[in-house]
Amino acid sequence: MSVSPYDSYRPPEEPRRRRRRRNRPPGGGAFRRGGGDGSREVAMVPEPEFTSYYGRPIVKAPPWDSKIATYLFLGGLSGGSAILGLGGYLTGRPTMRRNARLSALTAAGLGGIALVADLGRPERFLHMMRTFKPTSPMSMGSWVLASFSTNAGVAAAVEVDRMTGERLPLGPLRPVLHALELPTSVAAGVLGAPMATYTAMLLSDTSVPTWHEMHGHLAFVFASSASLASGGLILVTTPTCETGPARFFAVAGVAGELAAMHVMKNAMDPVTVEPIEQGRPGQWLEWSERLSILGGLGALLGGRRRWVAAVSGAALVASSALTRFGVFWGGKESVKDPKYTVVPQRNRLNKRRAQGITDDSITTGPPNSVQVGLGDFD
Repeated sequence: MSVSPYDSYRPPEEPRRRRRRRNRPPGGGAFRRGGGDGSREVAMVPEPEFTSYYGRPIVKAPPWDSKIATYLFLGGLSGGSAILGLGGYLTGRPTMRRNARLSALTAAGLGGIALVADLGRPERFLHMMRTFKPTSPMSMGSWVLASFSTNAGVAAAVEVDRMTGERLPLGPLRPVLHALELPTSVAAGVLGAPMATYTAMLLSDTSVPTWHEMHGHLAFVFASSASLASGGLILVTTPTCETGPARFFAVAGVAGELAAMHVMKNAMDPVTVEPIEQGRPGQWLEWSERLSILGGLGALLGGRRRWVAAVSGAALVASSALTRFGVFWGGKESVKDPKYTVVPQRNRLNKRRAQGITDDSITTGPPNSVQVGLGDFD
């Protein structure tokens, strides 16, 4: 028998055994167990094993690495810091305003560097700006990042000019720069929320099983994570006499993240929760929860003491980073095992049929079939 070179990739097959004929009892005993009355059916096909074509993943994972996970964290930190910078401006807290503005620009700049490093060439980011597509999280995220960074940069430039005693060689541009302080600070604060959360839409819009199951809830987790991270950074860098709004921001972020994470896990398919509860992603998220609780309690009860505020703030920043890395790598792990793709699809299929939905492209297959493809992720 002629073979193809591709046959070498096939796993070895067990030798076939000859089956002995048995006398069939009346009533189709080969298909029934018992007296042939049909009360107990025996499956003639074994339960399927969750394998894929030549051991390859069913869903192709995005080619992202730790640079994107770092960008997720820095994006949240910059967005939350811009909101606190606007709050410091409106409430007359100059040190908090300055530190928050500088933090927003620094985090956005470092995040942009990580994003460009992942793209490989800087011009690829510029190519993403050629279109404006509201239905694409990546397209909208590119515009949010560019608009946010521009406004945050102007607000931070005003602070740098003040710090240097207005010695920057701006000439006639100085009055223009200072006139733009309020509108750019407001714009950066308004764009801070989408800056901190658009990456949640970007992840949940993919076919990665665990990320997709987080849709509708991950944005609340990321928003709370950004709140506690930016509030924590202000606790580290700012005297306690001006950190009142930051303490409230941080404590609210802790409460929001704990609640949002709990609700999100309950809403997900139990199988797709496993990658963020096991292995290294599970450990990261466990430590994230511990650090957020410790940091939140420290900010709430001892935030008026400088050293307690600094330690609590550092714990909150670390907690936010662990949350983003845990969610990111948990999703990457869910692509490796076919069961994280097959089982949730089967559960959704059975749920649709139980609801009486039998006329769409997903539920029209055979009753025991499992349809694997992007069509089930709509």
